[in-house]
Amino acid sequence: MNKQELIEKFEGRKSIIGCFQGWAVWWEDVKEILEQLGEPQPVKVPQCVAEYIEFKKKNNFHVYGAMRVIEDHYDKKVPDWFYENNIEKFCLAWLNGYEVEKEKRYFVKIKGNIKENMLVYGELLERYFFTKSFSLDDVIYSHTRKELEDANFGWVFDCPEIEIEEVE
Repeated sequence: MNKQELIEKFEGRKSIIGCFQGWAVWWEDVKEILEQLGEPQPVKVPQCVAEYIEFKKKNNFHVYGAMRVIEDHYDKKVPDWFYENNIEKFCLAWLNGYEVEKEKRYFVKIKGNIKENMLVYGELLERYFFTKSFSLDDVIYSHTRKELEDANFGWVFDCPEIEIEEVE
C-alpha cells in the first residue's frame, strides 16, 4: 500500500478518534503527518538493465531469482553494472520502479584536415557514411555507443585517429 492509498483508506473514516495513553488522535492530525511522508523515487538504470528487469518480471521471476541468474545474462553489461555497487539500486528498481538513463551521444570525426570527416547515419540510405557538412537533411549526426557497436563502429572509441566528442 502506498501513501495515497493509505490516505484514501482513512479518508473514508474521518470520524476516527483514538485514545492512546490519554492522548486523543484526530484524523486531520493523522492526515497531516501522512502527507509529509515521502514517496519512493524511481532510480535510474541503463537501458540494458531495464530490459533485463522487464524480461525477468514477464517470466515470473522474483527479485532474488533475477539476481541469482544475472551472471548468466548474455549481455555482460548487465552483470557488470550490477556488481559495480548497484545491487541495492537493482532491488529498488525492481520494487519501486525506475527511469531509464539517457544514453550518452557522440560526434565521431576523423582527426586532421580531411574534407569528409564527420560520421553520420543517413536515414534514407539506412547506412553510415562520412560527410563534411552539418547541413544535410535526413541524417543523424550524433550516435550512442550501442548504435555504433551494433553497426560495427565500436572500434572508433579505441582508435587514436578518431576524435570522439560527447554531446548533450
